[in-house]
Amino acid sequence: MTRAELDKNPGDVAAMFDDIAARYDLVNDVLSLGQDRLWRRAVVNAVEAYSGELVLDLAAGTGTSSESFTARGARVVACDFSLGMLRVGARRRGGASRRGVTLVAGDALRLPFADETFDAVTISFGLRNVADTAQALRELRRVTKVGGRLVVCEFSHIPVAAVDQVYNRYLMAALPVIARRITGESAAYEYLSESIAEWPDQAALARLVQDAGWSRVAWRNLTLGVVALHRGVRTA
Repeated sequence: MTRAELDKNPGDVAAMFDDIAARYDLVNDVLSLGQDRLWRRAVVNAVEAYSGELVLDLAAGTGTSSESFTARGARVVACDFSLGMLRVGARRRGGASRRGVTLVAGDALRLPFADETFDAVTISFGLRNVADTAQALRELRRVTKVGGRLVVCEFSHIPVAAVDQVYNRYLMAALPVIARRITGESAAYEYLSESIAEWPDQAALARLVQDAGWSRVAWRNLTLGVVALHRGVRTA
């Protein structure tokens, strides 16, 4: 099934991620050569959440990324569309709420939270997988308090076009093969590699964030632009 077909059937996307949930974190570690740990640390530093603050970690998967925020005393809601991912995370932690992390099922386009609930919101490697990027960014703004922060960590594009093209060809060819050997599944990673290649570059994503109502939008590259961090603030 193609990315376009999956975007029309959100339930199929959720089922696809359910199927790879048990080894999702392992595959990420292998495919990124351990860089995903450095990217998670960069997100935590960018969010700057401290004791007493409440953070939304959207598209949190099994909640692995969410635990990093609790080291500074913040409480975290780990929200994901895939029940399979959340179940794996709950089993690993002995419950849906533990060590400052609460797992919640939710749709990025219709978040199950009241207006101005969170001090900070973040989404890592999930924004490109929602059917409507602009709506997801508006929903994240809706649930953020005035003065609150947004951090988006997402695969992006290497500034040197020729290098970026080579990298994209590697993704299209290598990701499904490696994932199949580890998980026995490849469809999810064919979808993911395609979504990375089609994703807007850093400047274009910054415009989308700004158009969704966020202020003081900026970005910085990680790993030569393979990944980029976009930040914004809700000022009104």
